[in-house]
Amino acid sequence: MRTSLKASLAAAVAVGALVALAPATGQDRPESILPPGFGEPTPAPAPRPAPPAGTQPTRPTDPAQPTAPVPAPVQPGAMIQPLPPTTPGDAPLVPPVATPAPVDPAVLAQYEMPASARRSLATVGPVTASEGGLDTDAFGEADGQYVETLMRRLSAPLPSRWMSILLRRALVSHVDTPSRTNGADFAAERAWLLLRMGESVAARAVAQNVDTDNYTPKLYQVAMNTALATGDPAGLCPLVTGAMRFAPARGWTMAQAMCAGLSGNPAQASPLIATAKRRNVASGVDLLLAQKVVGAGAQGRQAVTIEWDGVDRLTAWRFGLAMATGVTVPDELYGTAGPQVKYWQALSPSVALGDRLAPAEAAAGQGVLSSAALVDLYAAAATDDDTQSGATATANDLQTAYADRNPDSRLTALRQLWGGANARPSYARLVLTARAASRLNPNLAKADADRLVASMLSAGLDRTAARWLSSVPAGSDAWAMIMLSDPDAYRRLSYSDLASYTGGEGDSALKQRMLFAGLAGLGRLNQGDIERAAQSLGVRIGADNAWTRALDRAARDGQAGTVVLLAAVGMQAGSWKDIPPEALYRIVGALRGVGLDGEARMIAAEAIARA
Repeated sequence: MRTSLKASLAAAVAVGALVALAPATGQDRPESILPPGFGEPTPAPAPRPAPPAGTQPTRPTDPAQPTAPVPAPVQPGAMIQPLPPTTPGDAPLVPPVATPAPVDPAVLAQYEMPASARRSLATVGPVTASEGGLDTDAFGEADGQYVETLMRRLSAPLPSRWMSILLRRALVSHVDTPSRTNGADFAAERAWLLLRMGESVAARAVAQNVDTDNYTPKLYQVAMNTALATGDPAGLCPLVTGAMRFAPARGWTMAQAMCAGLSGNPAQASPLIATAKRRNVASGVDLLLAQKVVGAGAQGRQAVTIEWDGVDRLTAWRFGLAMATGVTVPDELYGTAGPQVKYWQALSPSVALGDRLAPAEAAAGQGVLSSAALVDLYAAAATDDDTQSGATATANDLQTAYADRNPDSRLTALRQLWGGANARPSYARLVLTARAASRLNPNLAKADADRLVASMLSAGLDRTAARWLSSVPAGSDAWAMIMLSDPDAYRRLSYSDLASYTGGEGDSALKQRMLFAGLAGLGRLNQGDIERAAQSLGVRIGADNAWTRALDRAARDGQAGTVVLLAAVGMQAGSWKDIPPEALYRIVGALRGVGLDGEARMIAAEAIARA
């Protein structure tokens, strides 16, 4: 039984194997798993019928159009179709194309910057009237060459903070270019004057308000100085090509090398530096500073050490490249340059906070920085670990003066910032404490009213200062400044009111004449009292000269920009003590005549605070 069972099982397995192998042996090829139609050979095209005897096959009438290539016969069972021949035998060759004509640069420029994006030279300036600038017709029908001469010959900085602020406003305004001058040259003169005033950032804004393809040799020269004053050598790079063509100079030769390094191409910069050195284009610290700028670029791979030994003066080149590369300029070198370089330093973000405080105070006193900006700088320095203890103490006193809940503590902090209870503070410290002074109660600080009112007016807080009128004694400095600055004054003063002013602290006789000149220019005295006071105080308000005639003519024609320039010309002096009261009278009256009442009042009040 066992043998027969085993034999039966073996036979069954053999039969199953034969059944499983049967389909495979019956197929000619493996069964495809693709959908129907894939992998099947393309049928050969049917043969065309032969044309009747005696006729010719139809051909295209246009010989320029080649016939479509006939595909090669397809082999049965082919998976990939062959490509048609590259050039059919009956297709004509494409004729060679002529060499294109060179593109006109003027046409190319229209595509690089369309007309809609170009800025006209007819009106130049970054600040419009809606943003605080003067009206576009600020120079009216004034002769452009005359206006440029005024700007070029103006000695800056000026002794007046408010005159400097007004002049900056006029120079950055979006105004029409006067007649007989080029808009780019007009912008260059404005930017150059702003640089001499210490307004490096404003000067750069004016220069950059002109399209580069409209630059003139004068504007190229000024633009280099604006880039250096702001510590921005990269700002020279868009101008290098045009400058080397129209205004070549040694500085632009070095700028080529610096721009090559800043663009990450030191292989191009190194030969340019070597050539400049061989041709004596630059040497000493000037060359080393340029090499340091090149090394600051991507893949610069060089470190340059700057030693100031043997350097006897500070130039715009040395200042700008030092600021750009983080090199500290020795303090004694700043003494070899004008005061405007200190103002450039105050505006440079590369200078450490602690090193910016002193120049920032000077810049605030000049009007380059606002009171709020100076307070913000001290607040930032208070949190800087590298700030010296003296600056930190000043920041702490300033915080107390602003935020302490005790009025006596706030007043004590203000006195500390001013240098003591009886000290005459610098005008910069009055600017610093302006808004802290406005937070005091007039009835609790009468003894310090003169300094508090002067501090408030240094930042233009005229209505806040006017609230002190009932708390200050008549005839004091505070009273005089409020009489000049009050925007809502409703009555004219009499001669007896003017005579009650004793002059306060400082040059009392000069301050008496300044008060008279300011009140008369603002129209706050009767005509009879003006003539009487002018005779008794010895102020020749009727003096006639070329400057007074030009100022009166510009005011009569409504040329606000020209009036501002001529007013600045009348204030060219070392200090307020050197400005004649007659000039103040003319300036204040002319500013009122062209609608600049606020600036006129602030300038008159500043004369009392600083004379």
